[in-house]
Amino acid sequence: MKHWGSALFPLSLLLVLTLLTFWLRYATELSEPNRDGKYRHDPDYILSDIVLRKLDQNGQLRYTLRAADVRHYPDDGTIDLLSPHLLQLNSQEGKPPVTISADRGHISNDNERVDLYDNVRIYRRPFGKYEELTATMDELTTFPDDEKAFTKAPVLIRQGQSWVKGVGMRVDNKAQTYIIESQAVGFMERKNTRKNTREKS
Repeated sequence: MKHWGSALFPLSLLLVLTLLTFWLRYATELSEPNRDGKYRHDPDYILSDIVLRKLDQNGQLRYTLRAADVRHYPDDGTIDLLSPHLLQLNSQEGKPPVTISADRGHISNDNERVDLYDNVRIYRRPFGKYEELTATMDELTTFPDDEKAFTKAPVLIRQGQSWVKGVGMRVDNKAQTYIIESQAVGFMERKNTRKNTREKS
């Protein structure tokens, strides 16, 4: 028994020393915690009164985005906007541009999607036989490169004396279409009524 006991003691001591060596090596190789703020949702730059212009492959202006305040977040690559103002030019010749404004905005990390919030307003000036058009809602998602937008919120559209309201809308700037998705009600001014009114005035 004494023989086995005296043999096991050095082996146990060697095992303890080996485990201690591995633990010390692991502890010293642990990286220091990241303290540079990269993974916090804090802006790495803030700009005021900016103007961003997007050109197509032929160097023609596609749209202009203005904002009173721009904040970029490095953790997810997104951008927050204050008082965004988007001027979307129509790629179809002869069609007027569309202006979209809001209190706040958010640009996705791929720069393809712009979400607008609070007091969102779409405006299209009159052209040809069409009167000016306005649409108001609480939120709107736009895809400027595709000239399309949509919302799931209640919306009110006015054109001249005509109006329509409902819930949800899809916009195609190329086709100049505004489609209410559900619960649509409204009033459509008759063309001959508008003509008679103008003749009397």
